[in-house]
Amino acid sequence: MAEDLILVGQVGGAFGVRGEIRITAFTADPLALVGYSPLLKADGSVALTLTGARPDKKGVVARAREVATKEQADALRGLKLHVPRDRLPEPDEDEFYLTDLIGLEVRDASGAVLGKVRSVPNFGAGDLLEIAPAGGGQTWYLAFTRATVPELHIADGWLLAEIPAEDDTEVGGDGAA
Repeated sequence: MAEDLILVGQVGGAFGVRGEIRITAFTADPLALVGYSPLLKADGSVALTLTGARPDKKGVVARAREVATKEQADALRGLKLHVPRDRLPEPDEDEFYLTDLIGLEVRDASGAVLGKVRSVPNFGAGDLLEIAPAGGGQTWYLAFTRATVPELHIADGWLLAEIPAEDDTEVGGDGAA
């Protein structure tokens, strides 16, 4: 079950002294977290059962059945919150969840397999594809843009990658200049 979980938020700690929890939401509508409750840990066990929430700067301030005190809320700081994939709305025809990219083969224009998408991190400057090379070795990153990934064939299990010419790193290289 844990492989079908989608990260939807992270506990930021206590809000006030009455056991409310500040949660950074990774959903389009932060208040949707209440509807997805109970929220799960990465292993699939119940983390929080939200009983109510209100909007906050980065997400929501919520009350949870499992938390009664400020100290309990602070102890959860950093906890990542997930929901099963099947509880999220289906994306529109031309949309997808970033998690759908994980495991896709990465092919070049000639059809050669360069590797597989291992993760889709975002370190603040946009989404990246972390790619595990087909022949093994160190993973490498490719900016996830229309220019570098002009075609997605999610149902068929692959995507087309255009490696920018100005990128002087070798595929599978260590990225050192």
